[in-house]
Amino acid sequence: MNLEFNQNEDLNKQAVSELKNRLKKVRLGGGPKASEKQKAKGKMLARERINYLLDADTPWLEIGATAAEGMYAEQGGCPAAGVVVGIGYVAGRQCVVVANDATVKAGAWFPMTAKKNLRAQEIAMENRLPIIYLVDSAGVYLPLQDEIFPDKEHFGRIFRNNARMSSEGIVQIAAIMGACVAGGAYLPIMSDEAMIVAGTGSVFLAGSYLVKSAIGESVDNETLGGATTHCEISGVTDYKHQDDQTCLDSIRNIMGMLGKPKDAGFDRIKPAAPKLNEQEIYGILPASREKPYDMREIILRLVDHSEFEEYKARYGQSIICGLARVDGWAVGFVANQRKVVKSAKGEMQFGGVIYSDAADKATRFIMNCNQKKIPLVFLQDVTGFMVGSRAEQGGIIKDGAKMVNAVANSVVPKITIVMGNSYGAGNYAMCGKAYDPRLIYAWPSAKIAVMGGGQAANTLLQIQKASLQAKGTEVGTNEEKALLRGITERYEEQTTPYYAAARLWVDGLIDPLDTRKVISMGIEAANQSPIEKPFNVGVIQT
Repeated sequence: MNLEFNQNEDLNKQAVSELKNRLKKVRLGGGPKASEKQKAKGKMLARERINYLLDADTPWLEIGATAAEGMYAEQGGCPAAGVVVGIGYVAGRQCVVVANDATVKAGAWFPMTAKKNLRAQEIAMENRLPIIYLVDSAGVYLPLQDEIFPDKEHFGRIFRNNARMSSEGIVQIAAIMGACVAGGAYLPIMSDEAMIVAGTGSVFLAGSYLVKSAIGESVDNETLGGATTHCEISGVTDYKHQDDQTCLDSIRNIMGMLGKPKDAGFDRIKPAAPKLNEQEIYGILPASREKPYDMREIILRLVDHSEFEEYKARYGQSIICGLARVDGWAVGFVANQRKVVKSAKGEMQFGGVIYSDAADKATRFIMNCNQKKIPLVFLQDVTGFMVGSRAEQGGIIKDGAKMVNAVANSVVPKITIVMGNSYGAGNYAMCGKAYDPRLIYAWPSAKIAVMGGGQAANTLLQIQKASLQAKGTEVGTNEEKALLRGITERYEEQTTPYYAAARLWVDGLIDPLDTRKVISMGIEAANQSPIEKPFNVGVIQT
């Protein structure tokens, strides 16, 4: 019996269980009372609409399920940011689905709602995926309008993207299944096709109360912007349906007639499961983020047949690079090695740290994958680049910059999985959110921050002590301990994967056993968007 393996397994399974419990709570939306209120109007709930729309027995990859968790407490919270988003299959076609959840503040848009919608559109645009909007929203949440209305990445960007996607031939279908008010009215009407459900759907720039206030006209919302008005008088909407089910059936019919997408040409053969037991990942991954482990053992449990063609295996060992297949797709892995290694020069290298030779190897491997048109998968468990006089004299900044350059300019699709630590510039070099991964998901074991908690807390303590001393306040030993404890607790909270997922620094949190699904669906999506830009790293330090 391997006691450490069993302890790791127990703790990692507990973390996955906590994740599943949180997701169950999220799926309740605004709660039973709000749900019953929607059903009393003859409406399906957001997740019911999605389940009805999607093909049976096909995978669904939710995006931002825990978005806004722990945020907007003064407003009563906003589960899943009030909108359900994901990648699924409708009439055999992979697509993005966006459904407002009217049980959460009547589907009103919070700042994180806008960010999540923009992420959905970004995924559709990058991968040329059709996007389906199931609209049921009261519009902008007015108390927070200053955080959602005027800036470049705010509410208006949604409609800009509508226009850009239409011009690029990316299919957009919108169904007005509830309220659709003010600026939000442009989203469905700027889509290629808009349908509306009679009796529950309505779309107008100003509701009856605002119309009365603005121009003195008394009119009810149905006459103002209901299905009959817009399908028979104004011509604003294209299809009128009697209920949610027939509306969703209509979307399926249309999706079933779409022409085939172009093929980017990424290689795929018949999928195969790993030979090694995937469940063993729970026991291999240490419960402590400081403990070493062999990343190869994780990779072998993620790839088909557990076969991995490693690149420069004995050089730059703190990063593992190599080719494999995941669910049949050819992929190139760039992964942080977490065990201590010894170079041929006799240098001991810490696990999770990027050294010059590793950065040099990864850069060349990334360039090779671009040359061969092989998608890249980054497995992050990185504490940063090596520091100190020896590293600086060896040109670590130059080599790190070279790797960052290759990642930034890569034209093949990139998918990132944050397994453990994701600190500082290591986050950037290993394709963090700022480097445009097509998808980025995290395991419950992830930690994302500018540096590790211990170093950060002590640095922040010194800053706070200096500030107090400058004001004439001396800090005793007990006060210093209390300050450090408070700083550490705050910092640790901000490094949790839930904190990151709430702010959409990652697309979601997953059970490690769902990693193959994320990679496969991500490459399948990217395969519908042929590469048009040539790979060019520009000027790099050599």
